[in-house]
Amino acid sequence: MVLLVVDTQMLITNSNLYKFELFKSRVKELIKTARTNDVEVIYVRHDDGEGSELTKGTEGFEIYNEFKPAKGEQVFDKNVNSSFKGTGLLEYLRKKEEDTIIVVGLQTDYCIDATVKCGFEHGFKVIVPANTNSTFNNDFMTAETTYNYYNNFIWNGRYAECISFEKSIELIKR
Repeated sequence: MVLLVVDTQMLITNSNLYKFELFKSRVKELIKTARTNDVEVIYVRHDDGEGSELTKGTEGFEIYNEFKPAKGEQVFDKNVNSSFKGTGLLEYLRKKEEDTIIVVGLQTDYCIDATVKCGFEHGFKVIVPANTNSTFNNDFMTAETTYNYYNNFIWNGRYAECISFEKSIELIKR
């Protein structure tokens, strides 16, 4: 089992996210619990390319300060929504013979959705703890509606097991 922390970068990790404070506290607690229970924490960063605020070399590209990787933790960079396409993450997890990924991060309707579905397609058991992914309002749905739509309707029982935060902590502590 690994904890996959997706796109929690400075530019988009802010108070405009749905239930930001709850999201932030839960991701911090999962990272801390994983580290103290020998569950590997792996980070993924999104690079929108040259000229973007979300590209290598900009402050916005870096991992949010309160979630920073510890020395030696793996960081994979991507330029599409899926954490698996062309990043080396899939090969890394296969080499380590991992079969379960706990997915947390940003944004629910973009990179978390793609990572959950692609993880499922690659044969992983995907676990999504409650209120550990978030997003912003968009032109079609509020952030709350988006969060509920994916976590409670699209993923759970299809692509992932969406579980309580408390149950995810218990899983990590095993």
